[in-house]
Amino acid sequence: MEKSIIIFDGECNLCNGVVGWLLRNTDLDIFDFVPFQSTYGQEILSAHGFNTDTLETVVLLDDTGVHTLSDGFLKIIAKIPEWQPLSVLLSLVPRTLRDGVYKLAAKNRVRWFGKSQFCTVSLH
Repeated sequence: MEKSIIIFDGECNLCNGVVGWLLRNTDLDIFDFVPFQSTYGQEILSAHGFNTDTLETVVLLDDTGVHTLSDGFLKIIAKIPEWQPLSVLLSLVPRTLRDGVYKLAAKNRVRWFGKSQFCTVSLH
């Protein structure tokens, strides 16, 4: 796989903010950003057995597999050299605790950050 694929909620302000930050702060050859609402996003999710109606987690597809929840997020930031130490440190926190915090934020992300009518990246 040439680039890691990040599937995200293109209508979520938090998700769009993180994707915008990644676009500004990473080498563009690292990630391909795909809104789950896009045809391509729907195809990828369906092919990997995910629900295509809603998305409650970031999905990272890379050479090592499919990653979701806090593992997906940590693997994303681990691909950015200056953020690797934080990824390593946070990976020491038990997954159940990390995923609990991640799921709480995912459940409330639209209420806390709002919903956007525009996606950070163009739909594929």
